[in-house]
Amino acid sequence: MSTIKIDKIRKCFGNVEVLKEFNQVFEDKEFVTLLGPSGCGKTTMLRMLAGFEKPTSGTITIDDKVVSSDKTFVPPEKRDIGMVFQSYAVWPHMTVFDNIAYPLKIKKVPKDVIKQKVEAIMEVVHLSQYADRIPSQLSGGQQQRVALGRALVAEPNLLLLDEPLSNLDAKLRESMRFEIKAIQKKLGITVVYVTHDQVEAMTMSDKVIVINDGVIQQVGHPMDIYRKPANQFVAAFVGKIDFIKGVSENGKITITGTDQVLDYDGELKGNVVVAVRPESIHLSRDGGKLHGVMDNKTFMGDVNDCYVRLPNGKGIRVIAPPETYDEYEIGEEIFIDFDTFHVYEDDGTDAATKIIT
Repeated sequence: MSTIKIDKIRKCFGNVEVLKEFNQVFEDKEFVTLLGPSGCGKTTMLRMLAGFEKPTSGTITIDDKVVSSDKTFVPPEKRDIGMVFQSYAVWPHMTVFDNIAYPLKIKKVPKDVIKQKVEAIMEVVHLSQYADRIPSQLSGGQQQRVALGRALVAEPNLLLLDEPLSNLDAKLRESMRFEIKAIQKKLGITVVYVTHDQVEAMTMSDKVIVINDGVIQQVGHPMDIYRKPANQFVAAFVGKIDFIKGVSENGKITITGTDQVLDYDGELKGNVVVAVRPESIHLSRDGGKLHGVMDNKTFMGDVNDCYVRLPNGKGIRVIAPPETYDEYEIGEEIFIDFDTFHVYEDDGTDAATKIIT
């Protein structure tokens, strides 16, 4: 088993604090994703778990064993972890078998045991038929599976993955997401996965930790993160969303620059931001809470991806059923209604502009 406890971890590089009091528990066999834009501190946290970086302060415990603290530091090779990096980092002159066997060879494991373990892992990562090939004879996805097999062959209790799919094309990324998740379930290991790709986080994780500027923004199941974002940053970073400014008073939100209103029974008063996802919006000619003009539309096969322009000039993205593509014309006046929306206090900033990946 591998339960990780992270207590008051901070990390500074010189005068720059890149991670601010990180406190979390990762349960045994849990798939945890650290999600956030570049420079938010997620890879730094992973490197401290691996032992490649020392925390400025705080304690990391793996399976009740302190591996990092003010008084203790266990080096990476003694932490019983496997790690896969963004680059494949496979030995170009070694065969698939020898690449995967390398961690066992340096530990001087008997040859018959090496053969048994490597063959078993090659079966798990679907590389048995490529055992004698060298990396230049493999696709990108196959090379990444070699790196994954090498990380798993020593049977670590904890697997750390640092943006392992970012160098793959879209189709390979999709298939590898499912493969990594299936391998994790089959082997029953704890995984900590770093990415800035919200699709990877949503499809693979048991728990998502959204980080920005070194601070945890929200922790939860992917569905909760998506449906109940804690703030504008999380709402903007996880999924597609539009923000509409308004004023809340007397159970109504008046959309800024218009006389249009939404019913609202929440507690926020004054200047607010309404956040709505495009799949939560319905188009109609018969009436609705808001109205505007069909500004653009794109037929995507399974959906009509379109924009409705409000009288104040704000464009609202709508993911509508495909048949609406022929039903509504560009320039036509149209009503929209929201199934659900979120309301945040307007802090005068644009959440989307803060996100750089």
